[in-house]
Amino acid sequence: MTALVHLKPGKEKSLRRLHPWIFSGAIERVKGDPKSGETVAVHADNGDWLGWAAWSPQSQIRARIWSFRQADTIDAAFFKRRLEQAYAFRQQLNIASNAYRLCAAEADGLPGVTIDVYDNWLVLQLLSTGAEFWRDIIVAALAELFPDHHCYERSDVDVRKKEGLTPVTGMIGDGEVPEQVVITENDIRLGVDIKQGHKTGYYLDQRDSRKAVQKYCAGKSVLNAFSYTGGFGVFAAAAGASEVVNVDVSAPALAQATANMDMNPATDCKVENLQLDVFQALRDFHHQGRRFDVIVLDPPKFVDSKASLMSACRGYKDINRMASLILKPGGILLTFSCSGLLSTELFQKVVADAALDAGRPLRIIEHLYQSADHPVLLSYPEALYLKGLVLQADA
Repeated sequence: MTALVHLKPGKEKSLRRLHPWIFSGAIERVKGDPKSGETVAVHADNGDWLGWAAWSPQSQIRARIWSFRQADTIDAAFFKRRLEQAYAFRQQLNIASNAYRLCAAEADGLPGVTIDVYDNWLVLQLLSTGAEFWRDIIVAALAELFPDHHCYERSDVDVRKKEGLTPVTGMIGDGEVPEQVVITENDIRLGVDIKQGHKTGYYLDQRDSRKAVQKYCAGKSVLNAFSYTGGFGVFAAAAGASEVVNVDVSAPALAQATANMDMNPATDCKVENLQLDVFQALRDFHHQGRRFDVIVLDPPKFVDSKASLMSACRGYKDINRMASLILKPGGILLTFSCSGLLSTELFQKVVADAALDAGRPLRIIEHLYQSADHPVLLSYPEALYLKGLVLQADA
């Protein structure tokens, strides 16, 4: 028998607005003994039915809504249907790549389920108890929808610990993972390590931004800070940049950056890869009097919790202040934050304060966000995590 979760008075408001999370403090009582990941029925305090949800007894997010439709049955057909819908949406986008996000968790109605496609490889992340509970069903649906694809699991994100889950990685089914999967993005070739690479192997959410940087790079010197495997640098070089400097702390990432550049020969572009801490590198460039026409700041997530928000703001301010100081007159700064807990408004304020401290007036000429295969539900604004500003310095 399906367990019933009854909410405290007034705590149903977010669900009536179709937000998919139910926190532990919102729950009045539970009728039944649901196991981790099992489907529960959620009711308001007056008895109104609100949704079908996955139960997560160890998480502060105690339940995640699968469906707000009472007529739905949470079964194999439900998951296959949701994945078919997600795939149909991506096909409509006409993405200029053989790599894209197939399923974006809550934004595709499957909380805790992230699936990325890299050529003929599916990379699966299951980050909630509900997703883990239905793992075999999800895998079977993917095998049916993508019979010619291999599947690799990268459920190795720290958030699983909050769900009482251990990290899991490895092949699903037959196949052997190659050292790299070569993808094509807007006619640029890139190597991706789906076993060890960041996230599921690459930052697919920055596809549009990598394309956008090209309009500013012809004949210019470009600093690609927090470069990872050099994506922004490769696109800059292909657009005719005279110089690209990639800076990252990871030697393997820079080695892949070199390989990626070699796969896309750019005439007369000088390329330099520096294995350095970006915070220190920006200071070194300033002290050396080295300046750049275009600077890309694409740091990793600085904010892990609300408690770390202010320290993260200091980090964002520091790198943007130093970047402003080494930007040539009339130069372009593309600066990003992938921290979901840092709002777009606060990020813009931090960058504005950084420019003010640097004494470099900057103006916004473009806003950038995650690519369209990473959609955002209006009822779940947390899905909008990546934000970017394209700024121009006074000439």
